[in-house]
Amino acid sequence: MIEMRGAAIEPREIIDDSDGFTIRWADGAETVFNAPDLRRNCACAGCVDEWTGRQTLKTESIADDLQIEETKIVGRYALNFVFSDKHETGIYSFKYLRELAERQR
Repeated sequence: MIEMRGAAIEPREIIDDSDGFTIRWADGAETVFNAPDLRRNCACAGCVDEWTGRQTLKTESIADDLQIEETKIVGRYALNFVFSDKHETGIYSFKYLRELAERQR
């Protein structure tokens, strides 16, 4: 579990497990993320064409039983995950994670 302080866009607490994680946001909202959906929404240069913004990742190739092997904090603004398919180049800013959370609603 990681505790943080700051603006509403930042998490207050991150609860991590192998299937995904939960973010408790500073504004009181709570979001549960699962590993396959995070991987399918990776915005790294290997998954999204940098010039067009189009997703190049074939989302159907991501296994439903994919797991997060490790979660790393990137500065004060993002998380990086090592997935069980060994993909680890995506940086998920807290702003982007909040956008994904809003899409889940």
